[in-house]
Amino acid sequence: MNLLSVNDLRIHFPVRGGVMLRQTGAVRAVDGVSLDIAPGETLGLVGESGCGKSTLGKAIVRLLKPTTGSIHFENHDISHAGPRALRPLRRNFQMIFQDPAESLDPRMSVRAIIEEPFIIHGLGNRAERLRWVDDLLDRVGLPASSAERYSFEFSGGQRQRIGIARALALKPKLIICDEPVSALDVSVQSQILNLLVELQRDFGLSYLFIAHDLSVVKHVSDRVAVMYLGKIVELATAEAIYKDPRHAYTQALLSAIPSHDPKAKRKKILLEGDVPSPIDPPPGSAFGHRMHHPRYPETIGADLSLREISSKHWVAADPCCVSDDDWKKLRPHT
Repeated sequence: MNLLSVNDLRIHFPVRGGVMLRQTGAVRAVDGVSLDIAPGETLGLVGESGCGKSTLGKAIVRLLKPTTGSIHFENHDISHAGPRALRPLRRNFQMIFQDPAESLDPRMSVRAIIEEPFIIHGLGNRAERLRWVDDLLDRVGLPASSAERYSFEFSGGQRQRIGIARALALKPKLIICDEPVSALDVSVQSQILNLLVELQRDFGLSYLFIAHDLSVVKHVSDRVAVMYLGKIVELATAEAIYKDPRHAYTQALLSAIPSHDPKAKRKKILLEGDVPSPIDPPPGSAFGHRMHHPRYPETIGADLSLREISSKHWVAADPCCVSDDDWKKLRPHT
């Protein structure tokens, strides 16, 4: 049984204009996304900035309300649940934010930040909460003396450890990691990634690991979903994505990863054009439209949803973005 199931999720933000501020359109930040996460699994979610990754993550933990579609967590439909119904469930899913400096209240001590979830959910007495905070700080690699200091007194990597401790406080089953290392120095990134892997092993956590850099998710993900302009365009095991990417956009992202071997020669795929506007997306293949692909007209009004091209490897049925051989396997039979 899956821990999380997202089905055909859409999150549209209204665009208003005119004297009466009437709605004139909508930003289609997430536009028909479906995915599952199993207990103990890490699903990597990658794509360019602005493709809707963080919006999807925030909707899963219900910081944003979906427009349509469903979110099921352990068979509980939380898509449109109210605050009272969500409250007991929130203990089971938490979020680590991209910028720890902005996600931690500078007016609160570290102890108050980590203790707050226990207070909100009415867990433990004062002595127990003090002990739990000290244990959490030790678990993320910070001394107990850190509890009496404030977040602005720490480095970026240390602040992210505080954010991780806060996310762990209620012993969740799922953590949304929203680009948790992108704001950190490269030397610190590996430390935080290793910490997340250790915590997953010790606590049986599931992760949705959001990143714009495929090289970051390579070593932590079981499966990888590639997102472009609000849609998932490829979904497969991490090994399959890195060894045999089928979608043209995935191939372009992989070609941008720097090689550790200075003598290695890799063909770089330079993307032409601009990402289409999520306010007025093209009626056909968004990536084909960007690349001015000659087969783009065929995709207008067509079903470009994911199809299984090989075992557990799903790719958008888009003639603009897959090879001719793959298109023969993916195209609908009439």
